[in-house]
Amino acid sequence: MSEAVEWALHSCVNLTWLEPDEAVPAARLAEFYRLPAAYLNKQLQALARAGILTSAPGPRGGFRLARRPEDITLLDVVTAIEGAEDAFRCEEVLRRAPGDHEGVDYRKGCVISQSMRRAELAWRRELAGQSIADVKATVEKRSPGTPGATRHRFANLRT
Repeated sequence: MSEAVEWALHSCVNLTWLEPDEAVPAARLAEFYRLPAAYLNKQLQALARAGILTSAPGPRGGFRLARRPEDITLLDVVTAIEGAEDAFRCEEVLRRAPGDHEGVDYRKGCVISQSMRRAELAWRRELAGQSIADVKATVEKRSPGTPGATRHRFANLRT
């Protein structure tokens, strides 16, 4: 997984602390993290295409959540950034081993392929079972000053 997933998840959580009609420009979010604006904007656009964020043009424009935090899973964000393909793709390397392989689908019969598929499903279930709201609640419990500090920092960034 690329670090873009981490930036996207943090951005979504930080956007939960904005006022409902407030939006943050990509440049301001990028400055918040000390990232190149073009890099973060690419991730934010992917989130917008996936219906996780919405963007508004103009002087008061920027990005905000398109759905309630309870309705955005961690898997939604990962999939928006990384795509929906499985992390492990069985290439059926056993076909190269000695023996007759005609008509055998190793993706179904290979123990390694089956093990990796089970792990992938467990990982996806775990991510699908946690929402941005869940992460937000945990952050607020562990560090109650984070929402206010985040809003303050966004308000005082130069961009």
